[in-house]
Amino acid sequence: MANERLILSLNCGSSSLKFGVYRATAKDPELVCQGEAEEIGRPNGSFWFKHGDVKEQHQGPCADHGVALTHALELLEQQGIKQFWKAGHRVVHGGPEVREHQALTPAVLAKLQAAVPFAPLHLPASLQVIAAVSRRIPDLPQVICLDTAFHRTMPDVAKTFALPAEVRQQGVERYGFHGLSLESILPQLERVPDKLVVAHLGNGASITAIRSGKSIDTSMGLTPTGGVMMGTRCGDLDPGVLIFLARHGFAQADAMEDLVNRKSGLLGVSGTSSDVRELTGMRTNPNADLALRMFCYQVRKTIAAMAAALGGLDLLVFTGGIGEHADDLRREICQCLQWLGPFETRVLPAQEDLQIARIALSFS
Repeated sequence: MANERLILSLNCGSSSLKFGVYRATAKDPELVCQGEAEEIGRPNGSFWFKHGDVKEQHQGPCADHGVALTHALELLEQQGIKQFWKAGHRVVHGGPEVREHQALTPAVLAKLQAAVPFAPLHLPASLQVIAAVSRRIPDLPQVICLDTAFHRTMPDVAKTFALPAEVRQQGVERYGFHGLSLESILPQLERVPDKLVVAHLGNGASITAIRSGKSIDTSMGLTPTGGVMMGTRCGDLDPGVLIFLARHGFAQADAMEDLVNRKSGLLGVSGTSSDVRELTGMRTNPNADLALRMFCYQVRKTIAAMAAALGGLDLLVFTGGIGEHADDLRREICQCLQWLGPFETRVLPAQEDLQIARIALSFS
C-alpha cells in the first residue's frame, strides 16, 4: 500500500474514537479498514477493528483519546498500513472563528483551542487526537471537518438569539451540528428536493430544514445540548429553569453541565437507561414509556416546525442509530404528520467517516 493515497478518517466523540482508512480514487474514496474505541476513559472500554471480512474485538480500557489513537495506529501498522496521504478529523465545533472545513495550521489550531468553551464535552478529545497524530506522524497534512460548517448558510432570523448585542458579540448564536452526517445524506439522493427535513436521531439528535441542499434552520443551538431531548441531554429548556436550578443546588457551572448533558434526556425521565432499545423492551414501565413518548412527541413537533420554515415538505429522511434502526419509534414519530400533505419518507445511513475522507480528499 506504499504507493496508494490513503486517507485516515478520525471521528472523535466525547467517549469514543471511530477510525477508518480510505483509498483515494477517481470517484468516491474506498474503505480499506475501520475500527472504533468505545467507552474511552472508563473501565469497561472496548476496541474493535475490521479489515476485509475479519473483525477483531478487544476488551480493556483506553485512558484517553490520545491512547486510543496510538492503539489504532499500532493495529494499522500490524496490517502493513504505515503511510498516509492525509488525515481528516471530525471537529464538533470551531467556535465563531472557524466556520469552514480547512487545512490544519498552527493558527487554526490556536482558534480551536480557544473554542473549547463552546464544546467542552467534545473539543478537548478532538484536540488530543490532533496532537497525537502530530506527534506520531509530524509531516502528515491534517484537515479539520466541522460539524457546524453545513449550517453556515442559515439566515440571520434562524441563527440569531434574542439577546443583547454585547452577548451575541461573544459568539453566542445558533451554530447547529451533525453537519457531516447531513453532508453525507445529500449524495445518497438521486435528486435533492427543494424542501428536505433530515432527522438525525442517535444518542445525540437534531432535526434540520434543508432548502435546495442548504441548511436554513436546525434544532441544536449554541451547543449540542439544545433541541429535542436525547439520550442523556435535556434538549431545550425554559431559561427560567436554569435560573431556578442555579439558585437551588446547582450554582456551579460544572454541576449544571453534568445535569443537562449526562443525567437528563431519556435517562433522566426513565430513571433507568438512555438506550432506546432497552427502553422499548420495558414500555410497561410507566417512566420508560413516558421517556419514549416524550422523545417521539418532541421529534414530531420539531419536524413540523422545520416543515413550516421550509413552507412545506417534499422528503423526510431518518438517519443515525435510532433513525435507521428503531422502526417502531419512526412510525410513532410519523403519526399525526399527515396534515403536512403528501411527502416521501426514507431511511438512509449517516456516513460521517466517508464524508471526512471526501473532505480531506478535496484539499489536494
